[in-house]
Amino acid sequence: MKIILIRHGESAHDTENRYGGSYNDSLTDKGRHQAKEVSERLSRKGIEVVYSSTLNRAKETAEIIAKKLDRSVQQVESFRERNFYGVLTGMKRDDAAVKFPKEVALVGSYKNTIKGGEDYESFRSRVLFSFENIARSGHKSVAIVTHGGPISCIVREVLKLGEFKRIGDCAFLEISYDGKYKLGIMDNAEIAR
Repeated sequence: MKIILIRHGESAHDTENRYGGSYNDSLTDKGRHQAKEVSERLSRKGIEVVYSSTLNRAKETAEIIAKKLDRSVQQVESFRERNFYGVLTGMKRDDAAVKFPKEVALVGSYKNTIKGGEDYESFRSRVLFSFENIARSGHKSVAIVTHGGPISCIVREVLKLGEFKRIGDCAFLEISYDGKYKLGIMDNAEIAR
């Protein structure tokens, strides 16, 4: 089986310098263009099913890809981004630094839980449960449109490859599964090794 993990395109929080996470914003025009470009690149991958996070920016990206592939989108709540930022979610970064300096200091590590946020273990459990169910679904090729957090979790916990140095908008990773997971193509992303 081939599993293609795709990060959504550029969204409003990127351009407005806000903390994203579970902030439910939409794609920018640039993000929609990025999704169209990646849909072209994925058009010959034989994708049978397109799964998506329930957050708008991932759903919009998935819909653009699915339209190109003539597939429907199946939304999976477990693939939504982690509410890592808690009380900081949606805030402009400059404002957050003034209002919540202690919470901003915790942003540096995925292991931290910020006030009002989701702890890593709960996040990890929900992402891996759905990912492993899809891996055992019997399809030959699927796409999962999600966020940097879930993709990083899969790279860290399933592939055991460590942390991303960079994961761009509409980056994608191709993973093969035949009882064991193996990373193949990686586009617009780099793992710090």
